[in-house]
Amino acid sequence: MNIDCYLSHRCGSEKTLRENITRALAVEKVEAEINFNVVDDEKAVALGLSGSPSVFVNGKEIQPQGTVGFS
Repeated sequence: MNIDCYLSHRCGSEKTLRENITRALAVEKVEAEINFNVVDDEKAVALGLSGSPSVFVNGKEIQPQGTVGFS
């Protein structure tokens, strides 16, 4: 499994996100490659991100859902 996380420079949720992903993987007994990427607004738009943090599992955005814009 591959997990890609994208965060804005202003996002303060990286620590909590790391903890939650680690906990979820342990509970589910799943291994994953986890990548954290801090991106600027231009890169976020180019990637089509919906918010910060944006989390993709195997290339599919799972969070946020129904959010527009990156902040």
